[in-house]
Amino acid sequence: MLVNPSVAELEEIAVLQEGAVRCSNGALVINSGSLRTGRSPNDRFIVKDDTTSGSVAWGKVNKPFSADKFADLWQRINEYLADSSCYKSDMHIGASAEHGYKIKVKTEKAWQHLFLKHMFINDELFKVKSNESWELISAPGFKLDPEQDGVNSEAAVILNLSQKKIFIAGMQYAGEMKKAAFSCLNFVMPKVDVLPMHCAANMGVDGDVALFFGLSGTGKTTLSADISRSLIGDDEHGWGPEGVFNFEGGCYAKCINLKEENEKVIWDAIKKNAILENVVLDNDLTPDYSDASIAENIRVSYPRSHISNIVTANSGGHPSCIFLLSCDLYGVLPPLAKLSHEQAAYYFLSGYTAKVGSTEVGSDSAIAPTFSVCFGAPFFPSNPKVYADLLIKRMQETSAKVFLINTGWTNGSYHGGGSRFAIKTTRAILQAALHDKIESFVPSKAPYFNFEVPAAIEGIENSVLDPVLRTDEDEFKENSLELAKKFIDNFAALEVSEHLSKYGPTI
Repeated sequence: MLVNPSVAELEEIAVLQEGAVRCSNGALVINSGSLRTGRSPNDRFIVKDDTTSGSVAWGKVNKPFSADKFADLWQRINEYLADSSCYKSDMHIGASAEHGYKIKVKTEKAWQHLFLKHMFINDELFKVKSNESWELISAPGFKLDPEQDGVNSEAAVILNLSQKKIFIAGMQYAGEMKKAAFSCLNFVMPKVDVLPMHCAANMGVDGDVALFFGLSGTGKTTLSADISRSLIGDDEHGWGPEGVFNFEGGCYAKCINLKEENEKVIWDAIKKNAILENVVLDNDLTPDYSDASIAENIRVSYPRSHISNIVTANSGGHPSCIFLLSCDLYGVLPPLAKLSHEQAAYYFLSGYTAKVGSTEVGSDSAIAPTFSVCFGAPFFPSNPKVYADLLIKRMQETSAKVFLINTGWTNGSYHGGGSRFAIKTTRAILQAALHDKIESFVPSKAPYFNFEVPAAIEGIENSVLDPVLRTDEDEFKENSLELAKKFIDNFAALEVSEHLSKYGPTI
């Protein structure tokens, strides 16, 4: 066992023993295996015991697992790793002395350990007040027996929230490790008055903080990686009484069709020590980000130190702007709408977007509308009301402005000849909101959705700001009605405060 190995040691082992290849920009390229190039939701479980039985929202997402079977598997996986080379380190999750945790990680693969060196917090000077520590074990070579072990395949991710243990076996996809750890934080943080969030965060030159909620493919990482602002983090944060703090020590960005002119911050971060996952290389070892032959969900992980405009403290004050990112396939939602706090809670709970390049294995690759509560249903174990109530509380305490942003289709629907908003258009609208350059908002002319949209933004056509002005009227009304019904049906199925339903679309 190699204890607290260095980045250089892990890179060397990954190249010499695990098939990693160094590409032209200096990053390591690895293949996580053909079966699992994304998260495997059907193989994810939570141990059901006295602590979790009444506090986890059990169902299709949070599937219960036997405490006795977990204890058996935990012992067997440790015995398995004791007989093989593995890597062990002490790290942290949560960049907050008050609310962060220690975490002990043990992995079978050197490149996976390097991934965790990027994604968790490794600063030796960083200290947390809590003496409690989580444990995470990842062993891709440890195959399970569904009949004997009570799982659905040879692989599983099992969270033991009571014992603060995370078990991952039979899979290499690195994203499972970080998402498992942060799902655990999403369970414990509300108990200490911290709202856990699946969002990116950045900071302006004056210290103003902005949050970007959204699912994969909606622009969360892209829009927060802004050369005019400093990044706090791109995926997981907590919002407590003192402000916002990052759960992570690095970034894990999608890089399908990555281009320097569109996403320069990410492009420049892909260099020595970064890990490219399932990226195809040309003959001269240059990454081909347009090639999805291995997977649509190609990824890069890198430490925050790879970003030049980074917030060193990995935290900030209370946000002044909150952006809820939706990729609308119907071409109905405006590129920017101002929300009341009650509307914000409704659309936060709805988590409407589209599946664009899904990060989940076994899912339909076709682009389709979807709802994911809190913009991250797979990662939030508790009842959605827990998170919505905390969001409302934080917004009321801080008077944060909230906006809905459509990064999806305009001038028609996805199936009706529309086109996706250009990144530069979304960035221009975003900058106007961030810098208070929108003088007034007016009621949208679109039916069913009670939005207020900008009256004008310099450099942006008015017909862009209110989508009903760019589309065939009958088609637009038909699409609006269909989407409004989807919102209403989805919200009715949530076990949350009924009074919020009136802040969504009305028919």
